[in-house]
Amino acid sequence: MKTTRIHHVAIICSDYKRSKKFYTEILGFQIINEIFRSERNSYKLDLQVGDNSQIELFSFPNPPHRVDRPEACGLRHLAFEVDNIDEAVRELKSQGVEVEKIRVDEITGKKFTFFQDPDRLPLEIYQK
Repeated sequence: MKTTRIHHVAIICSDYKRSKKFYTEILGFQIINEIFRSERNSYKLDLQVGDNSQIELFSFPNPPHRVDRPEACGLRHLAFEVDNIDEAVRELKSQGVEVEKIRVDEITGKKFTFFQDPDRLPLEIYQK
């Protein structure tokens, strides 16, 4: 199998309006498509991330809670590349988002830090 990139990451949220606002207004991702699937009582929001990636944001009635230990099996976090991490952190904080202290990757020497979406999904920003 030859893959060329990650096409999308799917996220199920507990409060659709709150998460839609977070991903579009705070993180600034552009809406590609939004539909309500009445047979599933579920929204599906496709968001553009950069030039080549997407996030699919889903709402489902009463989804089970995510295991909150960062070392649990499964997706550990979702990382976004930014040109200027200091500027990105300032923007996030100005929107009321709590951001951890900026660290430096001991292997690459690049700056990175973590924050959470409204459902406590761990998100990372990583200096380009």
